[in-house]
Amino acid sequence: MSAETPPRIELAILAKAPVPGFAKTRLIPHLGREGAAALQRWLLQRTVATAVIADIGPLSLWCAPDAHHPDFAHCRAFGDIRLLPQPEGDLGARMHAAVAASRTPAGTLIIGTDCPLLTPGLIRRAAAALQQHDAVVVPAEDGGYVLIALRQAKPQLFAGIDWSTGHVMAQTRARMRDLGLRCHEPGRLWDVDRAQDFERLAARLPEVRGVVAPRARA
Repeated sequence: MSAETPPRIELAILAKAPVPGFAKTRLIPHLGREGAAALQRWLLQRTVATAVIADIGPLSLWCAPDAHHPDFAHCRAFGDIRLLPQPEGDLGARMHAAVAASRTPAGTLIIGTDCPLLTPGLIRRAAAALQQHDAVVVPAEDGGYVLIALRQAKPQLFAGIDWSTGHVMAQTRARMRDLGLRCHEPGRLWDVDRAQDFERLAARLPEVRGVVAPRARA
């Protein structure tokens, strides 16, 4: 391996199955149950395709509520993907499980499916930056984050965080300082969780309206 080539690291995706009433629940008032599920299917496939193109290492898809939904099986058509069920526990416990199960000693990168503007290039830059840092995080505009990469599993990093609030990134930064971790933040993006997020996405990618329009609430 040349000095310019980053070591391979596992890319873990945490995803919900596109089941009406289970996926993208905060968007149900705007899109309806079926429309929200259709958006989740689009987000899932887009995220997996982005991860495959990034090609930073082995790819695992951590599935909720289990790994048996046909949409997860369909993702295997994109590339060599390991399907695993998400364990019980909060988001922190599930992310820690993904890092602890990583097949690559150089580190692990974790993303969800809520950020369709995440690019293969940014994923590659985050993976490369992990060579010089203990952690790499891409914050989200809502106070969370859309990507985290770690060299080693650190359960303390994920414990006691107020998930799904605007405090997540600030608490994570403080926890990293407490643990003495050197962290790099290569950029900031935004998730698609609320009606205004969907409209912002549709303004950038008008084709997404066609994904949900036949199922959206009148």
